[in-house]
Amino acid sequence: MLTEERSSPGTWIKVLDQTKCIGCHACTTACKSENQVPLGVTRTYVKAVEVGTFPQVRRAFQVTRCNQCTNPPCVAACPTGAMYQRADGIVDFDKSICIGCKACMAACPYDAIFINPDDHSAEKCNFCAHRLDVGLEPACVVVCPTEAILIGKLEDDTARATRVVHRTPVAVRNPEKGTRPKLFYRGAHQTTLDPIAATRPSGDTYMWSQIPRGPHTIASGHPADAHVPNSSAQAKLAYDVAHHAPWGVLVSLYTWTKGLAAGAYLVPVALWLLGKLPFSSALVRLWGPGVALGFLAITGGLLIADLKHPERFYLLFLRGRPQSWLVRGGYALLLFGAVDTLSLVAGVLNNASAMRILAIPGIPLAALAALYTAFLFAQAKARDLWQSPLMPIHLVIQALLLGAALSVLIASGTNPGHVVGYLERVTGALAILNALLVVGEITITHPTAKAHLAVWEMTHGDLGRAFWLGLALNVIAIFTPLGMALAVAGLICILPLEHAYVQAGQRVPLA
Repeated sequence: MLTEERSSPGTWIKVLDQTKCIGCHACTTACKSENQVPLGVTRTYVKAVEVGTFPQVRRAFQVTRCNQCTNPPCVAACPTGAMYQRADGIVDFDKSICIGCKACMAACPYDAIFINPDDHSAEKCNFCAHRLDVGLEPACVVVCPTEAILIGKLEDDTARATRVVHRTPVAVRNPEKGTRPKLFYRGAHQTTLDPIAATRPSGDTYMWSQIPRGPHTIASGHPADAHVPNSSAQAKLAYDVAHHAPWGVLVSLYTWTKGLAAGAYLVPVALWLLGKLPFSSALVRLWGPGVALGFLAITGGLLIADLKHPERFYLLFLRGRPQSWLVRGGYALLLFGAVDTLSLVAGVLNNASAMRILAIPGIPLAALAALYTAFLFAQAKARDLWQSPLMPIHLVIQALLLGAALSVLIASGTNPGHVVGYLERVTGALAILNALLVVGEITITHPTAKAHLAVWEMTHGDLGRAFWLGLALNVIAIFTPLGMALAVAGLICILPLEHAYVQAGQRVPLA
């Protein structure tokens, strides 16, 4: 039972004393029992790393769970408020309004959140808040045989956890992320705190489990076959649980269809306003806004299909939190769709004045629809590859390339040769810009080891085929003299490039 003093108002903290942890997994078992966590997922687990070389070898343990951040990125990224922070600092969740978008999973730097396979909602360790509220300690604290797990209020100097934090050396995971965790480790070996410090075993077999392999499974540790193996740590991962990339192929595909929607509108309308295309062209009046509307509908369908609770997608607008870029992006797509629909009506009615007026909000909304994903990905604090300031402009260039290539295909049968030739030159120029940005992404010096490893996964891992195929098609779009081949290459090249980029950012282990 908690004493009256320890249950007073304040901020809860937790200490994991790894000098006392014996790796018995009692905390994992108690957590599963108390919170009815199904098989295959865990709110807390014990990670083991073997440190040193024979005969001087020891096993280091680390208890891994939600870090109860002071500045929780999962709360900022959650579009409906399903992830929220209580007055006592505990980050809790409300499954009844979770739409299963997995934005919280992508945002968490500690890989602490998962989708419950039974109810399809996000969950994690919530400090056993239901027990704290009635004066009981969390289940893991109660069952730990060595008292390696301690809790207390940060403002209470009599609590054992608080005394440990104030009087002994402690560490937190990923302090550079600015999340200010309230989960403190005492005596933890650095190779357990850093998910890429230890070498990843070459086989699939771990101590007590068979780790599944697949396109969405992420193995902890540093890959032994990487170009810079982390052998200096003299450590090898001995036991872990399977981790999964939150956003799969549907998200990769959505970035492509969204770029097509934005580009199909932007390129014809912009060229018309610049005097390069006549309003009489069907590309400007009908095909541009019409194709944009079609791909916008496909984009919306992909976004809803990727939700674990697609029937709740309306909560994105009814309970949408403006801090989330998923909400902002949803409104951007909705507004762009409305303007694009009116533009198509104006084109059908052959009303140039109306389309010109609609272009005033239409062009920035189309650009926003193309680039907001950069800010959505930037909310995923742990995905270092996605923190590039060039991503917004790169997404706009991709949308313009897709729009120009699509315009070449459409204009080939409906416009004079000189118009098609102009569109081909525009497509080639945009292909050059896109290739430069792609090459720059893989050649610049990345500021963190995780970003560096993500680039290796993108270019040399199992995503390498998609990446180099996309880059080869991009080069074809630059140098081919054939208009149709140029257009097709320009259209297709973005899809494998985006897939490799989106998935590589999630391939680096976080826990």
